[in-house]
Amino acid sequence: MSSEKVFSSDVKNQAALLEEFFSKHEYLSSEEKAAVTQAWSLLTEKAGNKTRTGGEPYHLHPLRVANILAESKLDGVTLVAAILHSIKDFEIQEEELKKSFGENVCNIILTVNKILNLPINTKTIHQSDAIRNMLFAMCDDARIILITLADRLDRMRNIKNFSATDQHTIAQTVIEIWAPLADRLGMQAEKNEFEDLSLKYTNPAVFQQIKAIVAQKKDERASYLEKAVNSIYKSADKMGMKIEIQSRAKHFYSIYQKMRKRNKEAGELFDLLALRILCNTPAECYTLVGIVHGLWKPLDGRFKDYIAMPKSNGYQSLHTTVMCEGKPLEIQIRTHDMHNMAEHGIASHWLYKKGSSRELIEEDRLAIINKLQQFKDSLTEGNNFETLKNELLGDEIYVFTPKGDVKKLPMGATAVDFAYSIHTAIGEKIIAAKADGKIIPLSRPLQNTQIIEIITNPQAHPTEAQLKLVKTTKAHQKIHSWLMANDPTFSERLALKAEENAAAAGIEGTVGTAGGGAMHFSRVKKSRPKKGAKEAADARPQKKYGVLVQGERRVLYNLAQCCKPAYPDLIAGYVTRTKGVSIHRADCLIYQRIPHKEDRNVDVAWDVKESNE
Repeated sequence: MSSEKVFSSDVKNQAALLEEFFSKHEYLSSEEKAAVTQAWSLLTEKAGNKTRTGGEPYHLHPLRVANILAESKLDGVTLVAAILHSIKDFEIQEEELKKSFGENVCNIILTVNKILNLPINTKTIHQSDAIRNMLFAMCDDARIILITLADRLDRMRNIKNFSATDQHTIAQTVIEIWAPLADRLGMQAEKNEFEDLSLKYTNPAVFQQIKAIVAQKKDERASYLEKAVNSIYKSADKMGMKIEIQSRAKHFYSIYQKMRKRNKEAGELFDLLALRILCNTPAECYTLVGIVHGLWKPLDGRFKDYIAMPKSNGYQSLHTTVMCEGKPLEIQIRTHDMHNMAEHGIASHWLYKKGSSRELIEEDRLAIINKLQQFKDSLTEGNNFETLKNELLGDEIYVFTPKGDVKKLPMGATAVDFAYSIHTAIGEKIIAAKADGKIIPLSRPLQNTQIIEIITNPQAHPTEAQLKLVKTTKAHQKIHSWLMANDPTFSERLALKAEENAAAAGIEGTVGTAGGGAMHFSRVKKSRPKKGAKEAADARPQKKYGVLVQGERRVLYNLAQCCKPAYPDLIAGYVTRTKGVSIHRADCLIYQRIPHKEDRNVDVAWDVKESNE
């Protein structure tokens, strides 16, 4: 759809464009028209004669976005936010927006603006799904998602203004992010248009091939479908049912998917035709299935009941495929309300209120409801919107690299976690980080949707302070391993902490003391010993292996936890700064890597004595 087909007025005549917009959407109240007019005046004032890529006036795109939303009769707040959704491109303060249009509109505008400016770069299906979940997490108001989708849809409709390379990139993002998002929201019409437009620019040869085949068989298709439609109308009339039948060819992307799945050319496919029957009640839906199966033989395994078991996005309908005059014919059967939901999803469930009293709601708008929760429940399988949002914001965050890759991290994760999620080498050399272009402390938890840039230095290395900051298992393990391999005192500090924790937890033991006692641990046993066991243990001689330092017993020492030396291991010792002499196995790698250890080495040997204690 081109811009000329939306408005017939001169695109440079701002007053005429707004007047035409109002003539298209007469449902708006005088108060809403005044608010929309105020928003339009602000936009045109700020934009002036500015143009977009391709030369069209800057103000035209926001009005088209508002028009898409007004086609679903969305409220004035939504239309105002749609018109102003890109106003942050100009020098305008948040306070000005709040003062003129209220805090709600301002928050919607800011969030939409942030989403549309995310550096999205999809590489895998998993990453695409993470981005969609992140978008849900960002949205406290459904209108944020609706405006975002309308923006992307209008851009796809007018993508001809971009270069071929940009067209392919935009179309690829749409097929991976925005079409599935529309599908998850149950917005079938938008999803189909997203998919068809994306196919046109990602695979133009196939698109033109399908278009030609569909066009060639147009007359043949019309005659075939007319006969089928008349047969159904005649049978339904006998049953006293008032129905409406829509005949159509399947949308191009659906045909393309069938070609890929069956490895056939478009001309080899026969089930490219479909009928949709609309009735008034679910009971009539099932009656119509019986009528259709009585007229034509149903294909085995092609009946699906989405009324009894709706899809996760709220979609309801009966699907069946029959052999009509030797050709497969797909038929969908649903009520008018189900159809409204299937075509527009959550947009069809947005309550439009003229006042605070429910009695003031116009009858033709009762299909639009005011509780966000009523559509939130259908957004994902097994989870409603609020549950999903709490899970994402409560336990996980989504942040971006400067190149647009999305990274999922636990809530509370820092830039150090982020650096290790990219590559271990980056994590080991991090010295600083930027969030959205501003330097942040490495200890500060990252926020959802921030763009994180890591600053490294070849001389930097992991520290014990970083070990205490990180939240991810990978970062913790990598830092811990580096410290064990490169910091000779790290294991000693761990051992000391373990002793303190053991003492607090009720574990008995002795550590190296001036009297030469070695560090031995034995957990206090609370279970009753077997009869005679205690006496036997008391009678058995036990050996204690102390350590002689420079031939002396009364020297403070401790057994290193990195190698845990035990008699008769060959041992070596060096003087620490705080805990006396540290005893290692002579072949301990940590000991071998201690810098300048020759200056602090002392002679050590095992001191063995027997006792009957």
